[in-house]
Formats: sequence, C-alpha cells, structure tokens
Amino acid sequence: MRTSRKEGRLRNMEEEKGKQPLLERKKYHENCPGCKVEKTKELSEGQGVPFTKLFIMWMVVLSSALPISSLFPFLYFMVRDFNIAKTEADISTYAGYVGSVFMLGRCLTSFLWGTIADLFGRKPAILIGVTSVVVFNTLFGLSTSFWMAIITRFLLGSFNGFLGPVKAYASELFREEHQALGLSTVSSAWGIGLIIGPSLGGYLAQPVEKYPNIFPKDSFWDKFPYFLPSLITSAFAFVVAIGCIWIPETLHNHNSSNESTEYAEALENGSDATDNEKITKKNENLFLNWPLMSSVIAYCVFSLHDIAYQEIFSLWAVSPPKMGGLNFTTNDVGNILSVSGLALIIYQLALYPFVQRASGAIGSARISALLTIPLLQSYPFIALFSGLALFIGLSTASSLKSILSITIVTGLFLQLNRVVEQHQRGAANGIAMTCMSLFKAIGPASGGAL
Repeated sequence: MRTSRKEGRLRNMEEEKGKQPLLERKKYHENCPGCKVEKTKELSEGQGVPFTKLFIMWMVVLSSALPISSLFPFLYFMVRDFNIAKTEADISTYAGYVGSVFMLGRCLTSFLWGTIADLFGRKPAILIGVTSVVVFNTLFGLSTSFWMAIITRFLLGSFNGFLGPVKAYASELFREEHQALGLSTVSSAWGIGLIIGPSLGGYLAQPVEKYPNIFPKDSFWDKFPYFLPSLITSAFAFVVAIGCIWIPETLHNHNSSNESTEYAEALENGSDATDNEKITKKNENLFLNWPLMSSVIAYCVFSLHDIAYQEIFSLWAVSPPKMGGLNFTTNDVGNILSVSGLALIIYQLALYPFVQRASGAIGSARISALLTIPLLQSYPFIALFSGLALFIGLSTASSLKSILSITIVTGLFLQLNRVVEQHQRGAANGIAMTCMSLFKAIGPASGGAL
C-alpha cells in the first residue's frame, strides 16, 4: 500500500513537471551570455532556418579563408620582384616558403586559440582573429622584401587559428536540428573562400599593367603592385570585424556550462542530483577521449587526401598533353571551380539538411567517403572527352567532389563537437585544426611527388 502511494505521488509529480514549460524547468543564470543564447534557442523553436546566423557564420569564415589562397596567382611574380632568387628555378622554392609559412603559424597556435576560446569566450577569439586579417594581410600586400613577406604571413597564420573556435561557436549558436546546417555553412564558406581568393589575386594583382587607364604608371599601385588584392580582402575583413562586435557570446560564465541541461534532467528523473559520470567526463583528458580522437584522425587523413587532390587536379588540368595533362588555361580551371562553388552553395542550403536527417551526420560522412573512391577513379575516363563534353564532365565531377568533401567534413565536426563538454570544445577544435594544418602542409609535397 505504501509503495502504491509513493508511485502515485511520483506520477503526479511527473505529470506536473510535464505541464510546466521547458523554460521554467531549466535553470538559467542571470547575466550569463551562454544562458541567454540557450534561452533564445528555446524560444526560437519552430521558427525555421536561422538565415541571419548562417550569414554571420558565412562572413566570418570567408574573411578567414580569402587571405590563404589569394596570393597564389601572383606569388611567383612577387618573389621574383624581391630579387632574392639567384636563378629562375629558385623562385619557386622561395615562393613555397612564403606559401607554407602560413600553415606553420596556424599549426603552432591553433590549440592555443582553442584554449583561449574556452577560457575567455568564443567572441573575443573570433574578433581578434578577424582583426588580425585586417592588419597582417594589409602588411603582406605592402611587403618590399622576402623576409617581410615571410614574417607577415607567419603572423597571419598564427592569428588565423580562430577557425576552431568558429566551429565550436557554430555548434553552440544553433538549435540541435540546425547544427548540421551551421557546420556545413562553415565548411562550404571555407571552400568558397579558397575558390574566390585566387580569383581576386589573379584579377587585381599588378593593376598598372592590367588596367592602365585606371591605375597610372609610377603611382602608388605601381610601387606596390600586389597590394590591391590584399586591400580588398582586408577591407572585407574590417567590415566583418565591425559586425562581430554585436554577435552573441555562447560560452557560459558559471562553473557548469551545462548546468541548466543537467538541472532539467535531474528534475525529469525526480532527483536534484546530477549524473556523476557526466561530472567526471567534464575533466576528462581530451587525448583519452576516443570518439574525439578518432574524429580528429579521420579528419586529418581526409585533409591530406583533399589538399593532395586540389594540388594534383590543378597541375593535371594545366599540364600539356604530352605530359598527360589537359592543356587548360587558368581561366578554364577558374570556370570549373566557379561551377563547383555554385553547386556547393545550392547543396549546402537546399539539400544537406535532408541528407543529414535521412542518414545522420556520421552515416552521410561514411557514404560520401565510399562514393569518393569511384568518383576519383572516373577522372581518367572523363579526360577522354573533348570540348564541351569535357567541360561538363569535369564540372560535374568537381562539383560532386566538393559536395562529398563538405558532407564528410561536416559529419566529422558534428561528431567532434558533440563528444566534448562546452568548456573543452574550443581546445578540441584547436587540436583538430593543429593536426589538420600539419597534414595540409604535407599534402602539397605528396601531391607534387605523385
């Protein structure tokens, strides 16, 4: 009898809790920015896709990606003008140093920026990173010597480690049903930036030679022929930095970042105590977190594969037929990449959410990895075409490759951000970015060797 009465009281308590709105059952801390974001997310239930937040993510990531690749079209000529190379063959060697020192700087500091984001917030890390693009990318465009270019690119890479905090920020800013879309926005914006960057560098470098009617000889632009693309990129980053002042902070400033969630779960279980295993997990060594490290390893392996593909595809496309290439011009390659970029945007906004809901983040990543194998094997057969058929075939294959790449990366980062607590999420993404930068530094060398 006494047991039946106890069960009845528990049922009544559960029914009363079920009638309470979720916001009333969760414990939110006043003046905590993370709690304010969580509360806003709860209130936005059923309001559809948050396009404003997606636009914020897009702009922040694009400002980070543009400086990385914008120098490639004019780097050879820039190093030549420094007069440091004794022979023409040495120019490529020195150009390689300038190109790779960015990744070296990012590899050395990504974990540090992730830790800073965990201690002081995502917003300060993002704001400092975007501002550094304005400063060091501008100075790089004004470089008058090889060592000035090396130092400014190294500093630019060192402060560019905020991509890890951005990914943590994206996983916290959106409701769970929109997290996949948020992280895919980060990945696709990064890919688009690596496509737009070389176009800016190619069209805007040496403006006195290309546009003499607008930029007169012996002017400022003649003295600094590679400043214009850097200026445009820095100006864009400056606008983004101003906008970042008003973005919300997602990091909680109280002891338990997930206390509101745990409090609701405790109420639902009829207890005020939290799960001891969850508290222990918060202090777990990240390097002993196998789900995290397996995601990082898979991401690094794929990054090596992806950067090697990009290097080989570009070399193959512009190489002469006697060397097995397609004899494409840089404009031909740019047109194919433009089609890939457009397809990527359409997929990310219109199709990826359905793919993710249908097969899950990890399931879609696995399927995409398997589909990548036969897709890459099809390139030799596509090369047998000519004219319009060749362009359509390569554009289709390149678009599918970009789509599969984004699906894989997004799935891995969803897994990565879900297996750690918030106060370790920045450091976890920093580890991933550090390892990825190291693998991407290896990738071009392996691609060139093959």
